Amino acid sequence: MKYLFVHQNFPGQYLHLVRHLAREEKHEIVFISEDNDNVISGVRRVRYRMPRPVAEGAHSGVKELEAGMIRAEAVAAAAVTLRQLGFTPDIIIGHHGWGELLNMQDVYPDVPVLGYFEFYYHSGPGFDVDFDPEFPMDQAFRSLVRAKNAINLLALNNPGYGQTPTLFQLSTYPDWAQKKIHVLKEGVNLEKCKADKTLARKDVVFGDITIKPKDKLVTYVARGLEPYRGFHVFMRALPSLLEQEPDVRVLLVGGDEISYGAKLPAGCWREIMLRELEGQTDLSRVHFLGKVQYETFLTLIKRSDAHVYLTYPFVVSWSLREAMAAGCAIVGSDTAPVRELIRDGETGVLVPFHEPEAIADGIVRVLNDKVLARTIRKGARAEAEHSLNIEHSIAEYKKLIDHIITDNASRLKKDKPEVISQEPASKKSHAVKAPARGKTTRKVASASAAASKKTSVRMPRNMKGRKAPLKPA
Repeated sequence: MKYLFVHQNFPGQYLHLVRHLAREEKHEIVFISEDNDNVISGVRRVRYRMPRPVAEGAHSGVKELEAGMIRAEAVAAAAVTLRQLGFTPDIIIGHHGWGELLNMQDVYPDVPVLGYFEFYYHSGPGFDVDFDPEFPMDQAFRSLVRAKNAINLLALNNPGYGQTPTLFQLSTYPDWAQKKIHVLKEGVNLEKCKADKTLARKDVVFGDITIKPKDKLVTYVARGLEPYRGFHVFMRALPSLLEQEPDVRVLLVGGDEISYGAKLPAGCWREIMLRELEGQTDLSRVHFLGKVQYETFLTLIKRSDAHVYLTYPFVVSWSLREAMAAGCAIVGSDTAPVRELIRDGETGVLVPFHEPEAIADGIVRVLNDKVLARTIRKGARAEAEHSLNIEHSIAEYKKLIDHIITDNASRLKKDKPEVISQEPASKKSHAVKAPARGKTTRKVASASAAASKKTSVRMPRNMKGRKAPLKPA
């Protein structure tokens, strides 16, 4: 089959699927994205760049839409080049979040598009906006939240099919839109993420920090240390936690940038929270690792005695799935996206997001109740094996792709008007007969072969895959 993937940050959500398809060595795989150093052998890259930034004077409510339309044009131009080179995919798969797929129907009108729908924004209660009373939404900004759905709505009204990884994320979309979106769970590599009990019996080093067997290790992981992932309430839980547990060490992974919430005028949340907690606790046992390599992250969660995952009602992180696969004793926020994966007392312990003391008590409970810790560790791993197996996820992905291609072919057949001859029956007998076998037939065959040779064009150099390991995200 011929696949065309689109995601501004290659390979994005498609890492496991693309690797699997490339290993099969029977597909033609092309990936349109912005430039980066990531490489997957067997995948041809087509890079695009933003031709210009968003207009400086643009209204705040349309800046994302303008950026999306600029990307859509750049991606469509790359796709036109592919089409001119003779490449027509059987399916186009991409993320709708940045608008890159909006014009693909104009380039390949008969090719089905499977788009990733990640989140539909709401200005009312129940989701991320106004979830945290510490950061109330100014009424003037509610219209800007709704405007963030402009690309979403254009994508939903375009022809094509949709996917999303959780029931919670599906629930964010309007009822009329949910009908075209399939829930396709994202899996993890169960072998790579499985527990390693030997780590608890030896010194484990993270940079200049050594965790000894006697240390109780509490871990926290997020892309960015920010309120959306509960960083502020976790930090406020530390004074109580460290006071109750003198042997606890706390390791935090995450950058200082804001990934989801409102930007700060200056500084970062790590600095803000350290200032707030100054003099309240022993911060010599709290260590910030920043961003780490994937292997370091895996070692961290496998050694963890209690792994904390907090989030607003928003998109759930991959790290939670990987922590489950590693059999972590998870302390998670009692919020909708976490409840979909974690059952209190069975696969983890759920705690109120807004209550630092309750978060600390949940962590202390997991650290000291060996029976509970063993139960939720086994439960988390069992749930991962049942519903987060990457091999099963890929198999379901391929089933959905086959269904879409078949369904699209059926739709095209129905939409194609049937040609009915208007010629009177008396004149049909005068139709020109096909030429008898002989010189004429051979000439037609020769011309056809020549034409075929002329349209055979090689892919450009920048689309040829190079063998090199993919850098971890």
